[in-house]
Amino acid sequence: MLAIKLQRVGKKGQASFRVIVQERRTKLQGRSVEDLGWANPRTDRYEVNNERASYWLTMGAQPTDTAWNLLVKAGVVKGAKRAVHGKSKHTENKQPTTDNKQEKSVEAAPTETPAV
Repeated sequence: MLAIKLQRVGKKGQASFRVIVQERRTKLQGRSVEDLGWANPRTDRYEVNNERASYWLTMGAQPTDTAWNLLVKAGVVKGAKRAVHGKSKHTENKQPTTDNKQEKSVEAAPTETPAV
């Protein structure tokens, strides 16, 4: 299955990305089918070939969440952006701790059994 992905290029600490069409299971630095554009998060500039991106979407290519958000921003697809950076599992499931050291203990009342 094909995917629309962002491929990292640029120097260390100065990342920019290419928007590419690639087989979903191949390595990110591997061979791509087509180059659709670029994005630079440092300057918030991007350029996407809208015609080719919409062509690949109609051919069944599934964009990653970040690529989807870029395509929404570029106006290729209409819809809501997807959440990319969610809450971590460790902070999401934590219950608030209580320092109530005087916990009430519930004593079980003795039950009387009927004499037979």
